[in-house]
Amino acid sequence: MADGGDASDDPTDAPESTDADGGVDYAGRAADALGFSRWWQIVAAAGMMAAVSPYQYVWSSIEQPLAESLDIALPALGAVFSFYVVFQSLSQFPAGKWRDSRGPGALTFVAALLAGGGYVGLAYATTLWQLYLLYSLGAVGVGIVYTVAVNTAVKWFPDRTGLTTGVGTMAFAGGSALVVPYVRANATVAAYGDVLRNVGLAILVVTLVGSYLLRDPPDDWLGLEDREDDGENDEGDDNLAASLRGRAYTTREMLSTWQFWLLYAMFIATAGADLVVIANVVRFAEQFGLAAVVATASATLLPVAAGVSRMILGEASDRFARKRVMAVSFVLAGLFRLALIGAGSSGSGVAFVGLVMAAMFFSSPLYVYFPALLADYYGARNSSGNYAVLYTAKVGGGVFAGTVTGYLVATAGWVPTFALGGGLAIAAGLAALLLRPPSGSGLEADASAAAD
Repeated sequence: MADGGDASDDPTDAPESTDADGGVDYAGRAADALGFSRWWQIVAAAGMMAAVSPYQYVWSSIEQPLAESLDIALPALGAVFSFYVVFQSLSQFPAGKWRDSRGPGALTFVAALLAGGGYVGLAYATTLWQLYLLYSLGAVGVGIVYTVAVNTAVKWFPDRTGLTTGVGTMAFAGGSALVVPYVRANATVAAYGDVLRNVGLAILVVTLVGSYLLRDPPDDWLGLEDREDDGENDEGDDNLAASLRGRAYTTREMLSTWQFWLLYAMFIATAGADLVVIANVVRFAEQFGLAAVVATASATLLPVAAGVSRMILGEASDRFARKRVMAVSFVLAGLFRLALIGAGSSGSGVAFVGLVMAAMFFSSPLYVYFPALLADYYGARNSSGNYAVLYTAKVGGGVFAGTVTGYLVATAGWVPTFALGGGLAIAAGLAALLLRPPSGSGLEADASAAAD
């Protein structure tokens, strides 16, 4: 974990020191600014992401005992999770703008109170409106943590953005695996109150520790102004990460570029395809008459594949052309979804489980590719606010995975619905090939060199 020199980061990926070639010692500069390894910022961010993950991944386990205890019909509780998706997504823009201008400290302290307090409050809720309110307030806390954690990687690791955002989002996908067995073992009307309090207190403690540890890089922590004064900027610019080398776009400036809107459409398509599988894999397996063990194995292994892939393919996107990795990944994700239909139709349970994992392995890194590519194109300075705007596309993906999918299943059936999800992923992959740095970004030479 030491981060003081070349050994801490792969020099084949991005320059870490060697003034002779004009490179920037990202690790050394970070250690000077922090007083310790920058990797501890990623550890703190990943810990916070894992802590708040029960809001998204444990809800299905606590929904039934809540409904029984409060004598509420399960369909009425369905809106609780819908509120979560909306508030978790939309809270990120104001949080991101605040963080970009004032840092993460006070913001993550508020997030700790909201996320931890929301879960503790569920233990004492007695009415449906209280559940709506508490889960929505907790969702705001989750949204704050999410945007802060992802963009901590962007700001401290311009040279390893794919890998480090992958670590954080992997923690969000896989962190709940530590909580689900405890919740499932105690998800009864008599025990769930204690479970909710204990989980809420754990969320509170971990996020409070994270709020103490996280900080943003100081202005010009990489000494770029000194390089300009010394006349080194033109010679060494090619060795800088793209998020530092190009123009720093404000959110308004970003919205005026066609690249952003293409990315937005791609995000809706890939998030929709992703959430369709996450929300319906058990029912899809049952539709084909596959054994219960196949459905259970698919649901259990799905988040494992999703989490691991974010780190592996995030690292790949750092080492190779990011948009090409994204394009290949999404096309494969779509093809594996189409193959999943064939496995189910043939009754092959083993192939079905394997294809679920493959489909999720290649689609789930969307939460790595998009923030990394957005920082490449629009700069790291305003990355929190800029990515928060792009992340609102998840609401569109959620609507597709929920309302639209429900309608399609009722009118056309499961096979055409899942086939549409595969088609959306393939379309997003092909669309990625159209991407290039915005005109005026200062990165046009990169696109020309890649084309050559």
